[in-house]
Amino acid sequence: MGCKGPKSLIGVRNENTFLDLTVQQIEHLNKTYNTDVPLVLMNSFNTDEDTKKILQKYNHCRVKIYTFNQSRYPRINKESLLPVAKNVSFSGENTEAWYPPGHGDIYASFYNSGLLDTFIGEGKEYIFVSNIDNLGATVDLYILNHLMNPPNGKPCEFVMEVTNKTRADVKGGTLTQYEGKLRLVEIAQVPKAHVDEFKSVSKFKIFNTNNLWISLAAVKRLQEQNAIDMEIIVNPKTLDGGLNVIQLETAVGAAIKSFENSLGINVPRSRFLPVKTTSDLLLVMSNLYSLNAGSLTMSEKREFPTVPLVKLGSSFTKVQDYLRRFESIPDMLELDHLTVSGDVTFGKNVSLKGTVIIIANHGDRIDIPPGAVLENKIVSGNLRILDH
Repeated sequence: MGCKGPKSLIGVRNENTFLDLTVQQIEHLNKTYNTDVPLVLMNSFNTDEDTKKILQKYNHCRVKIYTFNQSRYPRINKESLLPVAKNVSFSGENTEAWYPPGHGDIYASFYNSGLLDTFIGEGKEYIFVSNIDNLGATVDLYILNHLMNPPNGKPCEFVMEVTNKTRADVKGGTLTQYEGKLRLVEIAQVPKAHVDEFKSVSKFKIFNTNNLWISLAAVKRLQEQNAIDMEIIVNPKTLDGGLNVIQLETAVGAAIKSFENSLGINVPRSRFLPVKTTSDLLLVMSNLYSLNAGSLTMSEKREFPTVPLVKLGSSFTKVQDYLRRFESIPDMLELDHLTVSGDVTFGKNVSLKGTVIIIANHGDRIDIPPGAVLENKIVSGNLRILDH
């Protein structure tokens, strides 16, 4: 999305950032139940400094906030299979030589930070882990109750929230059972010949939301036994200078097979509202959702509870370009499908309904006029609106 700093600091609703909304959610939880649930942020070396600066503004909130840093791994030259870094410094020509190794690093880094022992010492039993950009990931008391009072009496060490796949989620990791244990299978692990089978909505009906509930005591035990086993994902990247590198990463959910009595719980789609692209950002900024105590819920005014399919073209990829192209976020309550391609801008108070496709060919520009109502329309060609 072209972010220079932490993604958690992007404005999402009424100037509120992902981090603001998360703090509001937990503050609401603490005030409602008179509890003291802390918020823990795992930062990378890229985001730590910026995050720490911004945390000062929450000093008066009823949420204790802790941070820890994940590891820093060396990028590997794809040809020579040697580290790109010339030495262990992190500045100058070496800045691009290091990377944070995926969220599977949470177990080791959380343990090494000392926070794991601190929380166990305070009597805490479970952590709820989610991506900060998933605005549907709130503390669910039904799941928590299931963990604290397991129906079969056996304590559950790991719960993964899964939800039903739609055509938009074909790349999401799925749960399988192998040798009596649950396993997470990610698309990066699937041989090319089986990718279509993996994407099938009929064969693999659910996918991982990355909302996880994990026993702190189990993390400590497994970490000390060096028994957390996660598949390594090979992630090829090209650096700005054109150098091809390899990053070795792990995913937090892949550890599910190392824990005892693991469960997948099928949750409503409303608990999975990620913002990975500006198309996702448009949805959560729109009137499709209402905001209450930091939580986004689908507006009651929308007749169908399904989320519209939105595809914004490459002119909208970076957040700053995206924001420049919308004078205000359109009314999308009755939208089913929006595709925008090319040099397109939207005036104030535009309303989009049904299926809307807007295509500006190379060299053309389309300005959707203020107050326009587009219902089941295809707009193409050239439409310039200039200030008089």
